[in-house]
Amino acid sequence: MQIVKILLGMLLLATSASAQTHKSGEFDYYVMALSWSPNWCAIEGDARKSPQCDYDEDFGWVLHGLWPQYHRGWPEFCNTVHRNPPKSMTHEMADIMGTSGLAWYQWKKHGRCSGLSAEGYYALSREAYESVTRPAVFRKLDKTIKLPASVVEDAFLKANPQLEPDMITITCRDSFIQEARVCLSKDLSPVPCGQGVVRDCSLSNARFDPVR
Repeated sequence: MQIVKILLGMLLLATSASAQTHKSGEFDYYVMALSWSPNWCAIEGDARKSPQCDYDEDFGWVLHGLWPQYHRGWPEFCNTVHRNPPKSMTHEMADIMGTSGLAWYQWKKHGRCSGLSAEGYYALSREAYESVTRPAVFRKLDKTIKLPASVVEDAFLKANPQLEPDMITITCRDSFIQEARVCLSKDLSPVPCGQGVVRDCSLSNARFDPVR
């Protein structure tokens, strides 16, 4: 039992030391994650009864988050001198993020590491979201389809000539297309993704649900 306590203590100290190395504002670039809302709802949102998944909504690509990133790894849950956002501010982000709850969580986990105030972080997140054209073709679907993940990436590249293949990656989860992740500099110019981000989904028959 004493050995277990010692090992747990060492683990807690290591975790604490690691957290202290994540300093707000010190990172290399951003990853903007765009989630296809109907797929997220099918995977977990419906079970959670998320308002994002109500059938009177018509969310397509929503902003999952704007994440400070190192070339290897990423900071999270940083300490910051800035105040947490009020509910009114997180509520205002629901139009592109699906829910105010997601906006709050993204600030807590990632926004505090940006070095920005909550207002500045949300403003930059919205600017990043608007800087990338979401391919209109996916909103025209009227039924669930199966497609290679590479088709989704190609659609983003065609809609955004400023992007190169190493600046975007498509992820999958539970056989669904999950997200398009775009790598951006601190001033939101497209940049190559780090090794930890460039992990394209290799599925040739990933599921893609239509907007509800």
